[in-house]
Amino acid sequence: MINENNKKYIETFDELINLSDYSFIENLNSDPDAKHNGDNKFPREVFSGHYVPVSPTAIKEPIYISHSKNFFKELGFSENLLKSDDFIKLFSGDMSNISNLKQNIGWATGYALSIYGREYYVQCPFQTGNGYGDGRAISVLEAVINNKRWEFQLKGAGRTPYCRGADGRAVLRSSVREFLAQEHMHSLGIPTSRSLTLFTSKKEQVTRPWFKEKSSSYEPEVMIEEDVAITTRVASSFLRVGQIELFGRRARKNEHKNALKELEMIVLHLIDREYKEVINQDLALEGKVLLLVQNFQDRLTSLVANWIRVGYCQGNFNSDNCAAGGFTLDYGPFGFIEMFEPKYQSWTGGGMHFSFFNQPIAAFKNFKSFCSALKPLLSSNEEALEKLEKMENNFSKIMEEKMQNMWASKLGLEKFDFELFDELINIMIDTKVDYTIFFRELSNIPDDISSLEKSFYGNLKDENIKLRWNSWLEKWKVKINVNDEESKQKLSNQMKLTNPKYTLREWHLVWAYQEAQSGNYEPVNELQEIMTKPYEEQTKEIEEKYYIKKPSDFFGIAGISHVSCSS
Repeated sequence: MINENNKKYIETFDELINLSDYSFIENLNSDPDAKHNGDNKFPREVFSGHYVPVSPTAIKEPIYISHSKNFFKELGFSENLLKSDDFIKLFSGDMSNISNLKQNIGWATGYALSIYGREYYVQCPFQTGNGYGDGRAISVLEAVINNKRWEFQLKGAGRTPYCRGADGRAVLRSSVREFLAQEHMHSLGIPTSRSLTLFTSKKEQVTRPWFKEKSSSYEPEVMIEEDVAITTRVASSFLRVGQIELFGRRARKNEHKNALKELEMIVLHLIDREYKEVINQDLALEGKVLLLVQNFQDRLTSLVANWIRVGYCQGNFNSDNCAAGGFTLDYGPFGFIEMFEPKYQSWTGGGMHFSFFNQPIAAFKNFKSFCSALKPLLSSNEEALEKLEKMENNFSKIMEEKMQNMWASKLGLEKFDFELFDELINIMIDTKVDYTIFFRELSNIPDDISSLEKSFYGNLKDENIKLRWNSWLEKWKVKINVNDEESKQKLSNQMKLTNPKYTLREWHLVWAYQEAQSGNYEPVNELQEIMTKPYEEQTKEIEEKYYIKKPSDFFGIAGISHVSCSS
């Protein structure tokens, strides 16, 4: 961590650009068929190389909506940067006429797709896998800021060779969702990409499929016009499991003479960007690969346990939406669970394989895809391949340990108790409780079930259910063993650091993006302010507005209870 006293503060755009350092494009291969001027905006196959140089397509007359105040502070960015024409131009997609940019063309990357561990090619318009990748995400800057490397990527920045015939734009609706979710997740303590800025335009609209108002349909029913937006997301890298897979598949099939070498290059670059502190650069390649797998496994299992801790469901957890650095990436059809249901799935196209409680298995499938992609680098070393297989087979055990530790922490237990946990999960399902509110109220260590009832959807009329709750609460109190006010308060405080008071519910987001579409950006800023302090007790007014169960009118409503991939 950088000491605040030693942190360098960035007051001007020139100071930011002076920190630029483009490791990705300087150390990896460009697509040999690309035009060097960045005019690579039409769908085509990209057969080799790690990236395609692409100039973003600026949105017209950009309107500033918001920036992440917390992330600006972490980076040491002055808010005066928001007054810089060049800063606004760059992060709204206009790289032209910024004279001091060291690199005035962005880059987009290809990746492969596996869904729940199965390799797919049909989503590529050419059925080969060579046309799938960043269809509207373009990286425009890489910089080392206070000794940490960051990559700045515009989402909705126009067409690339991977656009699959689409317009390359992101709409305001999905951009608001991602902008708020990334900073909320960071504040929850979940590793994630970050949000820098959000711009929109009233001069450009695009058409997207969506739902009719108050519809309960699971399929979009109408085409609507929506304002475009560009959100800048920032991460240590944007390397994905699917990206490693693309080069692993090419090497496995020997698709071109440099296929194996390009796999090695992207893997070593991943290590340098994400795992340099834990992998010795002097090791042989096989040793590096095995340590990479071990560390990715540790991060991925911790990540998914944390998702479930806070009630987050990724929705679409394909391998191309799984960051190889082990953090949350790509906030598409995500959702935070409200009424507890293990099979909760926010995405209408996701199925049970990406449902809330199945996320550990989905993570395992992505881990297997990751391991499979690395095997060509170990093909001549039988011992290394055996070690890789052992790590694959050990994933479920590690995942289970992380999950048990997480549940013990949520329940204030020193050690996981399966019977107590299993009984609780079943009563929660039968009673229909609000996941966030229940665990936060439990963190107060209540004397009886009355305070827990504020998390129940519906009245507690069933005497049998009431008896079950009283019985469970007594068993739980025996397990936590707090016999005086001091120990009770200590445990309560500890549990409140695990169980957030506020999570970003879809109906909050709908309000924010609908107001933004009308030109009122205050709800976006209000939500950012509240949801970046999710563990804090905030004002009574905020509690009455945001610490409440999902209103009954919203159940089953398309766009609130479930969302599509339309973005």
